[in-house]
Amino acid sequence: MKKSYLMIAISMALVQGCYTAPPYQPYSYGSGYSGVSIGINFSTYPDFVRIPGYPVYYAPQVASNYFFYDGLYWVFQSDNWYASSWYNGPWDRVGYYDVPAYVLRVPVRYYRQPPPYFRGWHADAPPRWGDHWGRDWEQRRSGWDRWDRDSAPAPAPLPIYQRNYSGDRYPRAVEQQHTIRSENYRYQPREPVTQQHFEPRAQQDQQRQQEQRQQEQRQQEQRQQEQRQQEQRQQEQRQQEQRQQEQLQQEQQRKAASEKQAAEKQQAERKRQAEQQQQEQRQRDVRQKQQQAAEKQQAERKRQAELQQKRQAECERQAIEQHQDPRQCQSEAQPKEQPGNQNRDNNGK
Repeated sequence: MKKSYLMIAISMALVQGCYTAPPYQPYSYGSGYSGVSIGINFSTYPDFVRIPGYPVYYAPQVASNYFFYDGLYWVFQSDNWYASSWYNGPWDRVGYYDVPAYVLRVPVRYYRQPPPYFRGWHADAPPRWGDHWGRDWEQRRSGWDRWDRDSAPAPAPLPIYQRNYSGDRYPRAVEQQHTIRSENYRYQPREPVTQQHFEPRAQQDQQRQQEQRQQEQRQQEQRQQEQRQQEQRQQEQRQQEQRQQEQLQQEQQRKAASEKQAAEKQQAERKRQAEQQQQEQRQRDVRQKQQQAAEKQQAERKRQAELQQKRQAECERQAIEQHQDPRQCQSEAQPKEQPGNQNRDNNGK
């Protein structure tokens, strides 16, 4: 017996553990998942009973998790929530982040087809959605299970006018449903998700078109901004290229000026060297002339000396022939210094 209880407990834990994370992504009303068929098709308007202490109704004779709250019908099926303003749909899938808190607070006992993971949960307490849908949902919907029963809002009136529309008279077109409801039902919903359902389809289309225009406007503004940024980048690139070109021109000008200065300096150096060479050449010419004059003067003195020696020798020979004293020839052989020669010798030195 104990083994049987143990096996049952383990099976329940495994079943419950299989549903610890949401099986689908959080879709919201208006995201394109509208007009879903979920198999709800009543021949007549169902009977509803208010859940004690809650502003929510449920249908005890319906074999579905079927509720009414804030002007909408709510169905929990295949781990998804659906809503409709008419009892047979069409239905819109509502993301588990957007389901109203009072719908989530409905106790487990009022679910006519509870899913397997409800087993073991307290019948008079709401389902443990946080355990099932995970920590992220629990954080975003924090406080959903805490409320003051004395401050609960009054329930929305049941749309009993829909009793007159059953079978072939049931309006399937959403626009027709909105028209009939606006003529017979004056309730103003509190929940944002319910307010979206109560908006006329034309208004919804207009809102979608407005949102689309706003999105296109944002995209156009984004494209314009990107274009401005691209133009700004191109302008900055052109400015940078212009600065680089100016820097290159300045560098070329500095290089040309430096080369010109070096050429002028080199030319001045060559000119100075040429002048120095000319001066040295003049000095060499002067020294050469002086040397030539000195050599000429020396040759002249040598010639004069040779001529004197020749005269003296001739004089001595004649003196010997004439039986005279040859010593007299020495005084006679001495050349007389001429003033002009003295001056020439001094200038030539």
